Amino acid sequence: MRSIWKGALTFGLVNVPVKVYAATEDHDVSLHQVHNADGGRIRYQRRCEVCGEIVAYADIDRAYDDGDRTVVLTDEDLKSLPSERSREIDVVEFVPSEQVDPITFDKSYFLEPDSASPKAYVLLRRTLEQTDRTAIVRFSLRQKTRLAALRVRGDVLMLQTLLWSDEVRQAAFPSLETDVKISKKELELSASLVESFSSDFDPDEYVDEYQKELRTLIQAKLEKGDAIDTDATFGEESEEGGEVIDLMEALRASVERSRASRGGKADGEKDADGGEADAGEARDGDADKPKRKRSKKAS
Repeated sequence: MRSIWKGALTFGLVNVPVKVYAATEDHDVSLHQVHNADGGRIRYQRRCEVCGEIVAYADIDRAYDDGDRTVVLTDEDLKSLPSERSREIDVVEFVPSEQVDPITFDKSYFLEPDSASPKAYVLLRRTLEQTDRTAIVRFSLRQKTRLAALRVRGDVLMLQTLLWSDEVRQAAFPSLETDVKISKKELELSASLVESFSSDFDPDEYVDEYQKELRTLIQAKLEKGDAIDTDATFGEESEEGGEVIDLMEALRASVERSRASRGGKADGEKDADGGEADAGEARDGDADKPKRKRSKKAS
């Protein structure tokens, strides 16, 4: 990995030199646009509205238009801003980790210690772990002032930039203002269904099915050209699904199907000793886990 920023974490008089690395990357297949008539590549050009010339990116400045006047901002103007010149990640406060709403998370970055001794880095990491706190920090990156959460992931400190409060929309849906009656039996069946699908989350078990199928399609077209049978390649589309009319019946059927898939008893069936099967009975070992319908890691 190549670092994208170098600076220092600061809180009080403590200074922790760090390098910043992008923690994620896009795995999507790269596609470009072509003319459907002849396959020619579609290119976009930056053309000036005044002189009509095609302008190189190096010759482009930015501007703000208030409707009556236009103010041009050069790279030198933007670099002159005090926050842009700062090379510090300034800790504002330490907050309980559960108070940081995941909806505000944006980009993720790893921090690597950038000094002869990583002692200050490790001390901060262990302190955050021990106190179960997240540091709220401010820093500048790519001509933007950022708010971020500094937290621990394994042995690494990481930054997760946060959306500003006015960037998170308020959810106001009239349909949720109506009084909905939920019966005790519906809650029991719903909880039983949740329990039947319960497991520990392992992200490695999941794969991006769309990108996997897209790569399969591309490979098939490379080998056989455009005349391929997509139904034979991917199978016909399932018509299962649709709106659920009877919620209780759907819950009951879902619980029975899930239990049947793991050799359990359907709701209301009797155990061998005459007792009723418990909706939330414990399962022993992985062999008893439900066969959930999910995308498994590609072999």
